[in-house]
Amino acid sequence: MVCTALFGLLTWQEARRGRLLALDGPVRAALAGPSSRPAGRSGVAEFLADLGDWRVAVPVLLLALVCATLRARRRGLPRPWAPALAYTLAMLLAALLVALVKPLIGRSGPGSLALSPGYPGLYPSGHTATAAAAYGGAVLLLLPWLVRAAARRLLVAAAVLLNGAVGVALVRCGYHWPLDVVGSWLLCGALLAGAALAVSCWSGNRG
Repeated sequence: MVCTALFGLLTWQEARRGRLLALDGPVRAALAGPSSRPAGRSGVAEFLADLGDWRVAVPVLLLALVCATLRARRRGLPRPWAPALAYTLAMLLAALLVALVKPLIGRSGPGSLALSPGYPGLYPSGHTATAAAAYGGAVLLLLPWLVRAAARRLLVAAAVLLNGAVGVALVRCGYHWPLDVVGSWLLCGALLAGAALAVSCWSGNRG
């Protein structure tokens, strides 16, 4: 799987402090802007960064889980619990892997959080992973129930833009380097793809 391979490559570069990390500085400077404050923070950027907080993102996923499960039960579909289980596991695995990888890499960063005693590091980004797993999982849960193709495209586009905005805001506010964000996107892309494959297999649709 492409996301898994790229996440492994990026994590290896992070662990070795490889050449790829040289991209972080220029990209962050471009996102922060020439006239930004020291951390590049603004009200809008802080708001968007907070959308990656579990207290905001997880309830969205839970709502989608309930809606999808109820619809599946009403339709009499086999294993109506399968999508809820798969995307819940993806969310939990994302949180677990982020918690395990952070202290192993110990990436310092541009923000004050990286300087706090005992702080585990910045790679991969926890807020980015939470947003990607929660909002991405919610979209994948709801897509099968949308009849119109335009509605499906709009939902996917909204999720992509939302996750992109969260990642950019985290970099702009100085909470993370760009590669911290990219690493979490790759990790969650692999987990969500695995969850979608599991749902397909459990539903008997092997394509």
